[in-house]
Amino acid sequence: MAIVENAVKAMESRMKADQIHRAHAEAEREILSLRLAGLRERRGIKQTEIPAFSQTAISKLERRKDIKLSTLIEYLEGIGMGLEIRVYPKDGRDSQAPETLLKV
Repeated sequence: MAIVENAVKAMESRMKADQIHRAHAEAEREILSLRLAGLRERRGIKQTEIPAFSQTAISKLERRKDIKLSTLIEYLEGIGMGLEIRVYPKDGRDSQAPETLLKV
């Protein structure tokens, strides 16, 4: 893992701040698809067992980089999970605590 961290640090040292931000956002979108499939699998649910979605639709959804919030909520409900969206100040200048924006 240290090798990967060193490689990432080396790449980031050659990038501008906005490029680093875009790369991190892209990585998070990629990780989301892995997390969705993993969450479903840990709950012991097959793609064919989620109501309101076909197996093909679940396969596509779990590979997407961008998902509509309403689709994500329906998918999570189908595997017996809820969703909470929290907001927080990113710049650190505001001492405001994270706040729940949506909980379904």
